[in-house]
Amino acid sequence: MSRPRISGLLETALYVDDMARSIGFFRDVLGLTAMIASDRLTAFDAGHGGVLLVFARGQSGDDVAIPGGIIPGHDGSGPLHMAFAIAADAYDAWRDHLAGSGVAVTHEVTWPAGGRSLYFNDPDGHVLELATPGLWANDAARPVD
Repeated sequence: MSRPRISGLLETALYVDDMARSIGFFRDVLGLTAMIASDRLTAFDAGHGGVLLVFARGQSGDDVAIPGGIIPGHDGSGPLHMAFAIAADAYDAWRDHLAGSGVAVTHEVTWPAGGRSLYFNDPDGHVLELATPGLWANDAARPVD
């Protein structure tokens, strides 16, 4: 029997100390739209079917029963990492937007295949990245807005 194929990455999670502060950051600085919001979890539309789950730190370790089944508990600590896809021609505009929003770019990388990345931190110290196509061998044809 052959292995089934994974069709994409659907969601990723960050764990934060102050939900209201994080909602403001992801909404106001990065322009993400919250699809659901509670004291425990905010789910943001991260584009192209991707979802960023922001959990209040320490409140997601227990299993959660919902009408359709049980969601297993999970948690994370320390500076986690995630990257958002951006268009190549939006790179400089994003650098300027971050600076204008008081967000310091901590590092910039030009990758061997020509992609570029801006690295910065969210209010909880997570390492966020904005990356143009050309970072990975499989991203040259990825859709970007």
